[in-house]
Order: sequence, then C-alpha cells, then structure tokens
Amino acid sequence: MTREQFEDIAQEAFDSLPPQFRNKIENVSIVVEDYPSTQLQRSLKTGRNSLLGLYHGVPLGHRGTWYGASPTIPDTIFLFQKNIEAQCEGDETIRRKIAEVLFHELGHYFGMNEKEVRSMLKNFT
Repeated sequence: MTREQFEDIAQEAFDSLPPQFRNKIENVSIVVEDYPSTQLQRSLKTGRNSLLGLYHGVPLGHRGTWYGASPTIPDTIFLFQKNIEAQCEGDETIRRKIAEVLFHELGHYFGMNEKEVRSMLKNFT
C-alpha cells in the first residue's frame, strides 16, 4: 500500500469519529512513518517492529490554563505503516488495524491509560 493510501485511510478513520469526540481534538498532528526512529526505540526500550502507533503530547485532561498561552507544538500521533501492514493480510484488514491503532492513540490523547484504552477497544474489534 502506498503512503498516500495509508494516510487517506487514517484520515477516513479520523473523520468517522463521532462529532462529540472529533470536535474536542485540538493541536494534534497524525504522522505516518515506516518504523519508529532509532531514538524512539532506545527511549522506549522496544524493537523496530514492535510499535504500531504512539501518542506523544499532553493529554487533554492534563492541560491547565497555561496550555496554549504561548506557541505550543502539536501533540503527535504516530502510525507506523510497515509494522501495521506486517500484522495484516489484505487491504481491508489494514484498514481496520489503522482505525484501531488511531483510536487507541486518541484514547491516550483523551487521558485514558493503557488498561482503559484496551477495554474501550474490545468493542471495536
């Protein structure tokens, strides 16, 4: 799958969010990379092929009145294309996995911990 196709699917997944969630998402960029960087692998003590996605930023519930008072770099959700594709067979499976990983990382944006995110996603798969 091309990068453009992958990004289009991620955008479709984002657009499919209910408006009450989608409208609360601010200052977040979604970045598609083949694999996590070497620096990221070292900092998380993980391998190149183990991460499907990652949220990096200040979760919504932890933002105080100071947040955005000066220029603030966007939070970032990374989707690791090659790792997602390696777990899937066929475009439809990739489509579902992209949405699942994106929703997982958005759960962290909304302040959910790993257990809460996994519980929420049980209904998704």
